[in-house]
Amino acid sequence: MDNITIAIPAKNEAISLDKLLPQLTNELPNVSILVVNDGSTDNTPEICEKHGVGVATHPYSKGNGAAIKTAARTVTTEYILFMDADSQHRVSDVKKLIDHIDDNTDMIVGARDNKSQASLGRLLANKFYNWLSSKIVEHKIEDLTSGLRLVKTEKFCSFLHLLPNGFSYPTTITMAFFRAGYSIRYVPIKTEDRIGKSHINLLKDGFRFIIIIFKIGTLYSPLKLFTPISMMMFIAGLTNYIYTLTTSGRFTNMTVLLIVSAVIVFLIGLVSEQINSLQYDERRK
Repeated sequence: MDNITIAIPAKNEAISLDKLLPQLTNELPNVSILVVNDGSTDNTPEICEKHGVGVATHPYSKGNGAAIKTAARTVTTEYILFMDADSQHRVSDVKKLIDHIDDNTDMIVGARDNKSQASLGRLLANKFYNWLSSKIVEHKIEDLTSGLRLVKTEKFCSFLHLLPNGFSYPTTITMAFFRAGYSIRYVPIKTEDRIGKSHINLLKDGFRFIIIIFKIGTLYSPLKLFTPISMMMFIAGLTNYIYTLTTSGRFTNMTVLLIVSAVIVFLIGLVSEQINSLQYDERRK
C-alpha cells in the first residue's frame, strides 16, 4: 500500500481531524496521508503535526476543488484516495476501496446508500443528479457527488484543468472519466454523521451542480444537449404550422423562425461535437 496517498481537503475541521487521523494512521500504517489545509483559521496545522501526517497549506481559502488540485499536484504515488475531513467516511470503507484496486479500474467510488444522505432534500437532489448525469454520459452513475474515491494519479491529473475550485469536483471528474472511456467501479459504503457544520448550501450549490453537469456535457458531448433542444423547437414549429394551416390557411413567420432555429441549433451542436473530438484527440496525443 506504499503506492497510495490519502488526500484530505480540510477547512476548519481540526476537531474532526483529531479523531480521524489517528484512526487512519493506526489502521493503515503504510499509507501516506496528506491534509490540504484550505486557509483554515483553527489549529488544523498543529493537529496534523501532532499526528505526524503531511500538510499542504493554502494562504487563504481557495475552495474544495482547489484543495483537491493541490493534493493531486503534490503527491507522487500511483494512486490517490480522496476523502472528506468531517469524519463521515469510515476507515473500514477506506480499506474497502483499497482492497478493490486492480489494473482494470481507473477510479473506485464509494457509493452511499439512501440512509447515508444528510437529509431527504439531499437524497432527492443526489438522485436527480445521478439520473441526469447518467443520461448525458450514457452510463449508470450510482453516486455522482461522493467525496470518497480512489483514482489513478496520472489519469486524474490529466483533467485538472476542468476541475472547479469550489464544489463539485466529484461531478466533473466522474463525467470526464466516463467520457474518456476510463473504467469506474462503485463500492457500497455507509457514512456517519459529520462533525461540525456542512459548507454546502443545498439551493446555491445544487444549482451549481446542475450547471457543472451541463458544462461537462456540452464540453464532451454537445449533441446530447443540442439535439433535444433542436427537436423541441422543430416539433413546436411543425405544430404551429399545422395549427395555423388548419385554422387560417397561413404559413406564419413563427413557424419559419422555429424550424430555422431548430436547424441552426442542431448544426451548432454538430460542429461543436466535431471540434471537441479533434481537441480531445489532440490532448490524448
